[in-house]
Amino acid sequence: MPERAAAPTPDTHRSPTPARTSATTRRTGLLVTLVLGGLTATPPLAMDMYLPSLPEVTGSLHAPAATVQLTLTACLLGMALGQLVVGPMSDRWGRRRPLLAGLAVYLLATALCALAPNVGTLVAFRLAQGLAGAAGIVIARAVVRDLYDGVAMARFFSTLMLVSGAAPIVAPLIGGQILRVTDWRGVFVVLTAVGVLLAALVWLRLPETLPPAERHDGGVGAALRAMRGLLADLPFTGYMLAGGFAFAALFAYISASPFVVQEIYGASPQTFGLLFGLNSVGLVVAGQVNGRLLVGRVALEKVLACGLTVIVLAAAALLLMSAGALGEVGLPPIAAALFVLMSAMGITLPNAQSLALLRTRHAAGSASALLGTSSFLVGAVASPLVGVAGEHTAVPMAVVQLVGALVAAACFMGMCRPWNTCGNTRAGSEGDEN
Repeated sequence: MPERAAAPTPDTHRSPTPARTSATTRRTGLLVTLVLGGLTATPPLAMDMYLPSLPEVTGSLHAPAATVQLTLTACLLGMALGQLVVGPMSDRWGRRRPLLAGLAVYLLATALCALAPNVGTLVAFRLAQGLAGAAGIVIARAVVRDLYDGVAMARFFSTLMLVSGAAPIVAPLIGGQILRVTDWRGVFVVLTAVGVLLAALVWLRLPETLPPAERHDGGVGAALRAMRGLLADLPFTGYMLAGGFAFAALFAYISASPFVVQEIYGASPQTFGLLFGLNSVGLVVAGQVNGRLLVGRVALEKVLACGLTVIVLAAAALLLMSAGALGEVGLPPIAAALFVLMSAMGITLPNAQSLALLRTRHAAGSASALLGTSSFLVGAVASPLVGVAGEHTAVPMAVVQLVGALVAAACFMGMCRPWNTCGNTRAGSEGDEN
């Protein structure tokens, strides 16, 4: 019913539906967890395996670095816009059909990226790749919301971070090794093969998690009303923006680090892959500490506040070092600050998503679409900004990271008012779990 879709209510203190948790959740085993992790790993696979080849693409397609970075921006923009479409579709038709259709188009677009004759065509194919790849991102989050509540949901998001976090660890390493035997086009061939495997697993192993009785039949109008109702919920919007601007700091790192590490500090693609993988290990470990030690013991708002604080401090240190305020520094101090920043993301991002989704069950697809779209749109804006001063300084990267982190913290404090709720989420969540 449209009325039900348009009026979000906080679910922080609600217990999960017994039928759903007892019947549907039992069907989710390790393989389904891996499938959901693979779906959330679509962005890091599409982005990070390609990162070591960015300097090579500039030479191969005779394009400047800022233009080549638009291939990342286009993919992000596609993922942002695609989620706005796929999320409501999954609320109306269930999770499986939109997901399988999106994966099919993603495979085609990825294969065409390997054949791109110039940078303009590559940007177009990357846009299509992002539009289709959005299905995996948004529907994976919606499936988690279908199956879990409270502490269980927050912990599952941390588990997904372990699975999807493996992608940034291995993707640049694989990308660097692929460049030993072929060129950047081979990276997209490997991405196509990985996509085929993931689509087969989804087809065979991922069940439908949204019962027909809980789907919405209102079409585009109902979807827009649901999104408007979600955005009218000030704390939901605050968590959404906090996560989105934190993602801007993350994507500034993803977009600029190949040039910072390889062009400014003279590291090889293989060394860059090792450093990128080490940072991803920090993100994964922090996510597991969050899920196993913090969630259920410390209020999610407090953990999110700590994560945002660490990101701000790490970004400020990067800016001071990049601008020369601390004297001449080499790669190790820069790498250490980036490691701290990335590790803090493992605490910040899953808790921002969990706190937002805890406020809604009635339109999990639309809520997931808004969360993903805001993140990817902000990331798409951040991508070209890190290259405005050329390839010979890390200052733009650090500025974008610091501004994004400060705006995220301001949205969290000003809109979510965590001092009013930080004692409630833990108690309500524990009640849900029990």
